Amino acid sequence: MSGLLKFALGVDWINDKFGRIAAVTVLMAALISAGNAFVRYLMDMSSNGWLEIQWYLFAATVMLGAPVVLKLNEHVRVDIFYGKLKGNGPVYVDLFGLIFFLMPVMGLLAWLSWPLLVKMFLTHEMSSNAGGLIRWPAMLLLPLGFGLMFLQGLSEIVKRIAYLQGRFQMDTHYEKPVQ
Repeated sequence: MSGLLKFALGVDWINDKFGRIAAVTVLMAALISAGNAFVRYLMDMSSNGWLEIQWYLFAATVMLGAPVVLKLNEHVRVDIFYGKLKGNGPVYVDLFGLIFFLMPVMGLLAWLSWPLLVKMFLTHEMSSNAGGLIRWPAMLLLPLGFGLMFLQGLSEIVKRIAYLQGRFQMDTHYEKPVQ
C-alpha cells in the first residue's frame, strides 16, 4: 500500500500546484474585469476578447480548482444523513460516492471532451464574436480538469482505504484515531 500512498500524495502535490494556478486565475479575472469595466465606461471602448478571456479564466478557476476542493474534503454533498454518521460511516459513504459516481463521471467526461479539443485544435476554431479568441485553450481545460479530478478521486480512494486500515491519518472530521 505504500506505493499507492506515494501515488496518492503525488497526485495531491500535482493538484496543489494546479490549485495555485487556479487561485491566480481568480485574481487575473478580477483585474481584467475591473480594467474592462474601466475602459468600457470611462473611455467608451470595448473588446470581446477581454470578455472572453474572463470566461477562459473562470473555466480555469473551476476546472483546475475542483480537484483541490475534493482533496480538502470541502466539496458539495448532501449532508442530511452524512453529518449524522459516526465512526467509519462517512468514510464508507465517501468511498461509495467516489467509486460509483465521481470516477465513472469524470472518466466519461474526460473521454468525451478529448475529441472536441483535438477538433478545435486542428481546425483553429475561433469564437464567432468580433475580436473573439481561439477556442482550443479553453477547451483544453475540460479534459485536463476532468483528468485531474479523476486522478484526485483515485488519490482519495487510496487514502480512505489506507485510513480504514490504520495506515494513513486524514485531515478530516473522521473520528478514528491512527495507531
